[in-house]
Amino acid sequence: MPAPHPTAVEADPTGPGGVEPLGTRERILDIALELFTTQGYDKTSLRQIAEQLGYSKAAIYYHFASKEDILMALHLRLHDFGREALSSISESEASPELWALLLDRLIDQMLQHRALFILHERNQAAIEELHRERHDADHEDLQMRFRQALSNPEIALEFRVRLSCAFGAVMGGLILAGDVFAEVPSD
Repeated sequence: MPAPHPTAVEADPTGPGGVEPLGTRERILDIALELFTTQGYDKTSLRQIAEQLGYSKAAIYYHFASKEDILMALHLRLHDFGREALSSISESEASPELWALLLDRLIDQMLQHRALFILHERNQAAIEELHRERHDADHEDLQMRFRQALSNPEIALEFRVRLSCAFGAVMGGLILAGDVFAEVPSD
């Protein structure tokens, strides 16, 4: 299971508690996620991200060539946990119990990262443009791996259909109702 992406700036490692700080790249992504979600991708400038970070725009350009690259990096956070879950399915014993466990883990990950789903819901046009220009092949790979896992003849057809429907319901619920649950704590 991938480590969650932190959302708050942590203490300096030389300071009390010795907690390692977020890297600048992750801080940029977290600030951009908040701004893209609250005011929209199109209405957010690199200058605003830099100001929130407390750096110049040049610091942003050191980590990202463009605002589009920031949006893509945020989008790829979703792929990280989705890819790991699909890898676990294909590498493990295919049993209904394992599928149920992996679906539970995936739902937990999706809830933990629901801000990314809200980002997608509120910035659909920008995300779709990124897909057309740079990213369709990666989605096709994830979809193919999901279809492979669901077509595994070692799992009863009835269970595969139920799992597919459950996954669709979870995804649809988070995508279609993301705003409804935006302020609800994960626990």
